[in-house]
Amino acid sequence: MNQPATPIDYLSPDVPGQLPWHDVPLIIADERSVEGFGCLVDDADGFDIEIVQWPAQGWRPVDAGTGDEAGTVEGIFHSEWRGQVLRARNDAVGGDYVLGWSTNPAEASEEEAEPNPARVLLWHLNYHPDGGQLFFPLDGRPFVVPVALPGDDLALDDIVALWCNGSRGLYIHPGIWHEGVFPSTQAQSFRDRQGRVHARVSCNIAREFGVFLNVPLNPAIS
Repeated sequence: MNQPATPIDYLSPDVPGQLPWHDVPLIIADERSVEGFGCLVDDADGFDIEIVQWPAQGWRPVDAGTGDEAGTVEGIFHSEWRGQVLRARNDAVGGDYVLGWSTNPAEASEEEAEPNPARVLLWHLNYHPDGGQLFFPLDGRPFVVPVALPGDDLALDDIVALWCNGSRGLYIHPGIWHEGVFPSTQAQSFRDRQGRVHARVSCNIAREFGVFLNVPLNPAIS
């Protein structure tokens, strides 16, 4: 029998202070490269978020027109470098996170300024089985989102990072592995719209695979 998962402390990640780095390919986001993960979005207001019907618990089906009525929730997703630590806040779901670091966490300081970090060392990925998610930049600047296709048997080589030039938003389908938005500058904000249920399935990359994901932030140095 499955036991309830222990809540994750996103402000104090359960990871070693130093690990090997696994390089994640950085891919320029266009219609072809985002296919399967989601799509690029021009009009955030007119875009519909996919909502997945609650799964049946046995052989009796969920009644048509039910189980997918919670709708969506929207807010601002803030990403900000504090020294060598990338912090985020998702107002849509009331979440506060440490997304990663620009160096091994044992060496990272929130006091030591790093104006243009070259990378994010990522410790965690998650997916939402109940709905898709839209990130739309408010300032038109580039951003990066790591992604992998659905399936609980995640492999390191499944993971890529999408570099978006900031002129359009990025929508990801339900079930797509991802993490929050990585800014190309010191701090950026995004419109975030996602399923209101906000179910989340997580993978602690550092603990499960013994590495940090090395996600580059600039195509010129990836």
